[in-house]
Amino acid sequence: MYQQMSRSIVITGGAGFIGSHVVRLFVTKYPDYKIINLDALTYAGNLENLRDIERSSNYFFEKANILNPDDIDRVFLTYQPDGIIHLAAESHVDRSILSPLDFVYTNVIGTVNLLNAARQHWKNDVKEKRFYHISTDEVYGALGETGFFTETTAYAPNSPYSASKASSDHFVRAYGETYHLPVIITNCSNNYGPNHFPEKLIPLFINNIMNQKPLPVYGDGLYTRDWLFVKDHAAAIDLVFHKGKDHETYNIGGFNEWKNIDLVKLLCKLMDEKLGHAPGTSEKLITYVKDRPGHDRRYAIDATKISKELGWKPSVTFEQGLSQTIDWYLQNTEWLKHVTSGEYQQYYELQYSK
Repeated sequence: MYQQMSRSIVITGGAGFIGSHVVRLFVTKYPDYKIINLDALTYAGNLENLRDIERSSNYFFEKANILNPDDIDRVFLTYQPDGIIHLAAESHVDRSILSPLDFVYTNVIGTVNLLNAARQHWKNDVKEKRFYHISTDEVYGALGETGFFTETTAYAPNSPYSASKASSDHFVRAYGETYHLPVIITNCSNNYGPNHFPEKLIPLFINNIMNQKPLPVYGDGLYTRDWLFVKDHAAAIDLVFHKGKDHETYNIGGFNEWKNIDLVKLLCKLMDEKLGHAPGTSEKLITYVKDRPGHDRRYAIDATKISKELGWKPSVTFEQGLSQTIDWYLQNTEWLKHVTSGEYQQYYELQYSK
């Protein structure tokens, strides 16, 4: 079967939020591709995200850790990938403030381990190969009231998370220049959508409203972010992987800036409508809390390059995407229950340890 498949692509972190959407897209859109989901199944890796495609003939799961070079080497030897889409990362800023070394290990050392494996296994032929590294707009630091991040904006990370991603970006670029690896990087804005682990703002607040718990808003609530629907991000990753140019960077954003407090109020309004609550019910749950250290005031991405060169643009407005996201969580309360209780971590043992 391997010989009949036209490409072999390893997607790291494929059981995570963004990764699971990318895996699903590639498995369903490219039945002649061998898609290997490499995931260590740490707290944010959830194989229940992929139940609908886990029996597909072109899907393969490998429980492996990018911190272990032997794991990576085994996957390269077994599947002989010609493409790496690297999404595996520690990504929650609050966690990085509490435990920065975890972010250094996974985001920096893990990325370098993957680069070393690609360099070793592709050393005789890099033709038709691609090492695609997915990063964040947070590497650029903070913006004032005006302006946008572009692909040439200087890096100025302000949190341990963004510093670790900036470092990994630099290593990817350096391996491209020094060892001529066919690398490509994208920096994306805040993602939202189905299957998002409920520690991030939107799924956390959806869950809290469902359970009538406080909605903790940092500082004055005026921090501004550009929001990107995860399915639109997956579509952009598909385009960049297939049509992007080696050694290029592309910024992916939703053209969609919202102040946190305005986003939360919109979320409250939609939740009240969908749950049949009286208008204003959920807004009463908003609670302002102490700001976090190193909190960047505003992020905003200029996604003109990927739009002009590759023809990508968002498919939904924020209101549409947010409505779809809420509907998914309301329709998947068992998934949410498993995630919040930790039961999802048993899924691997039930499905793969037979």
